[in-house]
Amino acid sequence: MRQTHEYAATVLRIALGVMYLAHGSLKLFVFTPEGTAGFFASLGLPGGLGYLAIAAELIGGAALILGLFTRLVSIALLPILLGATFLVHAENGWSFSNQGGGWEYPAFLIFTSLALSLLGNGAFAVKSPFKSRAV
Repeated sequence: MRQTHEYAATVLRIALGVMYLAHGSLKLFVFTPEGTAGFFASLGLPGGLGYLAIAAELIGGAALILGLFTRLVSIALLPILLGATFLVHAENGWSFSNQGGGWEYPAFLIFTSLALSLLGNGAFAVKSPFKSRAV
């Protein structure tokens, strides 16, 4: 019988994966890749990072939903959340309902990603072809 923490990790993994897919889709279909690249450039970052962020959120979100490389993906997506927190939302105050969105939501997602990186796949995950022997 599975421990309940495995099911909790699954719920967290799927929810976080859906969130990343939603944000990547927003950048792709609403803001457009060119618009996202332009926004990144307006922050003083290379515009090409906007394209990379879209790809990372879409691929990473799908990988999390499937439970593929969960620990690695959770950590690999942290730079996007850190950038969103400190380059976009930090100056807007705490509450995400503030104009421009505050830093509470991206900060929450940072800690959620860290928790998932510690928990791992949980139940119902695709088995990695490179599965580590370490627990």
